[in-house]
Amino acid sequence: MLSFNGLVAISATYVAFLFAVAFAADRRAARGHDGWLRSPWIYTLSLSIYCTAWTFYGAVGYAARSGLEYLTIYLGPSLVMLGWWWLLRKLVRIGRAQRITSIADLVSSRFGKSTSLGVIVTLLAVVGVTPYIALQLQSISQSFAVFGAAGGARWHGLDAGSVALWSAAGLALFTILFGTRNLDANERHHGIVMAVAVEAVVKLGALVAVGVFVVWGLGGGPAGMLARIDASPIAAWEQSGGRWVAYTALSAAALLCLPRMFQVLVVENADESHLATASWAFPLYLLVMSLFVVPIAVMGLELLPGTNPDMFVLTLPLSQGREGLAVWAFLGGFSSATSMVLVATIALATMVSNHIVVPLWLRARSGGAMMSGDVRSVVLTARRLSIVAVLGLGYLYFRLSGGGAALASIGLVAFVGVVQVLPAMIGGLFWRGATRGGAAAGLLAGFGLWLWTMFLPSVGDGALLSAQVMADGPWGLDWLRPRALFGAATLDPVLHAAIWSLGINTALFVAVSLLSFPGPVERLQGAQFVNVFDHSDNPGSWMRGAAEAEDLLVMAQRILGPAEAQQVFARAAGAQGKAGWLPDVTPGFIQELERELAGSVGAATAHAMLGQMTQGASVSVEDLIAVADEAAQIMEYSTRLEQKSAELERTAGALREANAKLTALSVQKDAFLSQISHELRTPMTSIRAFSEILQAGGLNPQEQTRFAGIIGEEAGRLTRLLDELLDLAVLESGQGRLDVRAVRLDEMIDRALAAALPEGGSMKVLRRRAEEAVALETDADRLTQVFINLITNARKYCDAPAPELRIEVRDAGRAVDFIDNGSGIAPEQSRVIFEKFSRLGDPGKAGGAGLGLAICREIMSRLGGAISYLPGQGGAAFRVALPATAPSLSNA
Repeated sequence: MLSFNGLVAISATYVAFLFAVAFAADRRAARGHDGWLRSPWIYTLSLSIYCTAWTFYGAVGYAARSGLEYLTIYLGPSLVMLGWWWLLRKLVRIGRAQRITSIADLVSSRFGKSTSLGVIVTLLAVVGVTPYIALQLQSISQSFAVFGAAGGARWHGLDAGSVALWSAAGLALFTILFGTRNLDANERHHGIVMAVAVEAVVKLGALVAVGVFVVWGLGGGPAGMLARIDASPIAAWEQSGGRWVAYTALSAAALLCLPRMFQVLVVENADESHLATASWAFPLYLLVMSLFVVPIAVMGLELLPGTNPDMFVLTLPLSQGREGLAVWAFLGGFSSATSMVLVATIALATMVSNHIVVPLWLRARSGGAMMSGDVRSVVLTARRLSIVAVLGLGYLYFRLSGGGAALASIGLVAFVGVVQVLPAMIGGLFWRGATRGGAAAGLLAGFGLWLWTMFLPSVGDGALLSAQVMADGPWGLDWLRPRALFGAATLDPVLHAAIWSLGINTALFVAVSLLSFPGPVERLQGAQFVNVFDHSDNPGSWMRGAAEAEDLLVMAQRILGPAEAQQVFARAAGAQGKAGWLPDVTPGFIQELERELAGSVGAATAHAMLGQMTQGASVSVEDLIAVADEAAQIMEYSTRLEQKSAELERTAGALREANAKLTALSVQKDAFLSQISHELRTPMTSIRAFSEILQAGGLNPQEQTRFAGIIGEEAGRLTRLLDELLDLAVLESGQGRLDVRAVRLDEMIDRALAAALPEGGSMKVLRRRAEEAVALETDADRLTQVFINLITNARKYCDAPAPELRIEVRDAGRAVDFIDNGSGIAPEQSRVIFEKFSRLGDPGKAGGAGLGLAICREIMSRLGGAISYLPGQGGAAFRVALPATAPSLSNA
């Protein structure tokens, strides 16, 4: 039979294995290789800390004592994950937006970042979780006792109290090593979460293995097992519908309110989308955990009557000589207990340090945050001491209660205690009118009633309440008896405590909230929480920037560490367009800094520290009158008005632009019609007049030649005008073929310059021929036509004393810029220069018909490129974006 030292060695080896897993996970996370650590499956397995020693050992005992009522502890969380996914998503979104570090931080932050509320929730959580920690220590000591009873003399002198004490000490050491190694701004503990995920697999495998052994090894298979269940007392027990509903609701609320569940569900969540996997995978995990509870309980009652049913998972394998299976079951129970203790103590230590120790320490120092010393060291030390203190309280409860109570009953004591946070939590998430006074009144009343009706009576007979008080009430007032408050003596003790504590808690929360009025910060935080999906990227900060950036940096380094603090400040300075480490201390920067600090010391403490450094310069009620008068509605209404105003402004701007464009086009059209008639009439008049002169005769040969030449020039002018009109009509209709072939950009520019600039002209051309050596596939004639038009316009309209034209190739040959050094084009003309009736300069003056740039635009469109005007270049500048691919050769 396994000796005590052997079991201790197995436990130590398992702990060392978990130590290695946690250490490796932390190392990978520190190196940035945390991809698989952020897996939705790791996240789902970490939720298994809900399944503590109560569900591993105690569920079997619960089933043996109360039948199928044990299913309520699995049913409640499953309903939350499956049906309240939207609520979990809201919690996770708030946690990320507000940098929430604990459930106390959530309540404190929601109600104006109240330090007092944080203290109340912290004390409630510590006291409420104390029985749960005692339950885990009791399960470990009882599991050792089971092996001791089987070992006989070899285990002589085993002391359950010593086992519990050493277990508490070992868990404290492990938690300190991996839960407080550093101060993470995100409060995520990759090593602990990974160790919890491994333990989830171990305890699930162990319980399933014992179940398979019981069903197929002892029960004769599923059919035989069903027959045994039908014949057992479990099948005969009648289940109370009221208890089922109440216990299911309690377990559902506990999933949200237990500090350890909030830690893994919200704080440790790395990606909101992981909830989608957890919403079905975690209920499936609970289903498998509960699958063999009844068979194990039935077989235990049949084979081991009179023994502790909580330990059937261990005693059944041992009674059949299956020591290896029993050791595996022991490790499963050990995993269930240790994983709960690890995460719960981390969560509680964070709450104690952030909401009690650090605020008290800051108040005790005359200089406050300005002379705070190494706050980082204070926080870490406080958390380490808190871990020891929390585990010490759990051990003390274990000793006072005698360690003999059923595990399920201890778990229900903790459930009713921690769910006192539920009214303030749910009300704060969905009711903007909820106030800090209402939350405080409800929490204090609920906490006090739970202590009186359930917690104090649970700590052993006469340990904290005498038998006389239990029987007759204090001072003989029987209506104040802990188990029969106001004469309700027939209720189940759990229902009795839950109904009175939660009922009065909720009633006071609502009543006081209706009778009081939230302050400005409360109102803002309420809007941020209730409408988190609208404002999740904009948490409010009401501090004015009254401190120096250097002082804020010194304080931030003491909390975040030098490297991370400097990174935050440098990022803020860069966003403000400043070099170096020190940004301007604006309200926006203080808001961002408060968010960063909140991730390490909690929202309330961060708010208080910055309040000290900014000399408490919070915005007054007068400054926030809009917030005090339903801030969220005003913000939403204002946002809608701004959106509508911006939309109307954009529409009005577009209409003004269109109207200006139409007006300009109308002027250009009138000028075009006038000009086109002029352009047509002038050459026709010249042709007619000189033709009549030639017809009259009597001219010498020189005169005949000169007049005939004039007629030819005017006819050519008419032809060019008609060609432009026809060319534009063809391009706009999509007719005509493109002659696409391989060409060189520099050769086309050479042809355009030769055609557009006469020999000996005054315009100087600046170009870099090496950059123009670009091969293209396009219609060379059409593209050259565009170049000719742009060069001609530069020659005609550049008004510089020494005119220059720069031709620059851009984007590795994908664009060509034509830039002159003249006065450029007026803004009102630049909007219409590519229209058909537009001409540069005075429309009344003689010149072209204003079709050149319109033709260029149509050509580039057909070629698959574009032409645009570049403002702000000093002179007139046009960019020709060359086609990226060969255009279609078909008629379009």
